[in-house]
Amino acid sequence: MTEERSSTLKSDNNEAPWATRTIALVGLMGAGKSTVGRRLAEALQRPFYDSDDEIEKAAGLSVADIFTIHGEQEFRRGERRVLERLLAGPPHVLATGGGAYLNEETRAMMHSHAVTIWLNADLDTLWKRVSKRSHRPLLHADNPKEILSDLFNQRKPVYEKADLIVASVEGPHGQTVTAILKALETWSPHTDA
Repeated sequence: MTEERSSTLKSDNNEAPWATRTIALVGLMGAGKSTVGRRLAEALQRPFYDSDDEIEKAAGLSVADIFTIHGEQEFRRGERRVLERLLAGPPHVLATGGGAYLNEETRAMMHSHAVTIWLNADLDTLWKRVSKRSHRPLLHADNPKEILSDLFNQRKPVYEKADLIVASVEGPHGQTVTAILKALETWSPHTDA
């Protein structure tokens, strides 16, 4: 990010409608929420939190172990509690787990306290990113690419409910950060009553 762009953000930041809200990144595993989120937090000079990391700290177990030992339903309960705690704090950048936004109660909470941004990556990009790692509990199966495709198709209508949609494409993460910053300039608070 250029120095000029960074100083513009600092001075305009206090005036922007999103300045008092957390920026919550949602989307499927592999969309780049954590990597892009860290860079976005740096650009906005805000703290960064990854909800999966915070869940692991709270539980004293890895996400994969929570799924194995306690199941997905218990993981989602813990995830909701952690997100509630994080969203009650000062504005920051938050990378959420791929399934967090699917829960209606969690989604409503996020819309009340954050600007939600769907990092939308196409299936080939997602597969290229997640196939390099083995820590994705939902993909521990004989046909992980098919599972990822099914998850993408099932979750897309929910992710589309995010306040903003930004493409997460192959290439430098700075491109996605710049796209998020541009998208934030267009955001205004919900007027639903």
